[in-house]
Amino acid sequence: MLVFDRVSKYYRVGGVKKTILSDFSFAFPPDRNVGIMGKNGAGKSTMMRLMAGIEPPTLGNIFRTSRVSWPLGFSGGFNGSMTGIENIRFVSRIYGQDPARVISYVTEFAELGPSLRLPIKTYSSGMKARLAFGLSMAIDFDVYLIDEVTAVGDEDFKKKSKAVFKDKLARSQIIMISHSPSTIAQYCDCGLLLEGSRIRFFDRTDDLLLAYKELNA
Repeated sequence: MLVFDRVSKYYRVGGVKKTILSDFSFAFPPDRNVGIMGKNGAGKSTMMRLMAGIEPPTLGNIFRTSRVSWPLGFSGGFNGSMTGIENIRFVSRIYGQDPARVISYVTEFAELGPSLRLPIKTYSSGMKARLAFGLSMAIDFDVYLIDEVTAVGDEDFKKKSKAVFKDKLARSQIIMISHSPSTIAQYCDCGLLLEGSRIRFFDRTDDLLLAYKELNA
């Protein structure tokens, strides 16, 4: 279960209050794959960070009874001064996983070789994304959060990533942000449309995509 209970989120930038969510309540259906769409700046990524617990709400509460992933490919939670191995070990312990098993999986999957023993701050953005994706796949989550990117790296790595991702989805729920109608149609069966302060739920993906098209007309 993933529930937003009267959640508000706003930032103050240069003395100006920017509201992302205002008194938003919603129970994500536990047996559905949910797409989230909206224009740039509508608050989609902020909503996903709230789901993951990366950011707290300004007001209200978010309840999780399922194991929810961080957004796939998100590397902002890595400690730059720690090595790849140290970051993997740290995350494994947070989620109650066997560090040796997770290190072995990520080492093989991410294909970063000796770089895993270097500080994260020496990594390129692509290397960090591969590490984050591999670490996501090493842990079994009930809900996977996906912000646009489902695979990174060269074509061989993308094929491998898509194969393991497809295997995970057979046993897990996804909540996905994407601007691509074809991607939402492929992976999701219902969704939310963010329109400024207004958020609408659509029980069918076709209706979500039609509303998104009208929003951008």
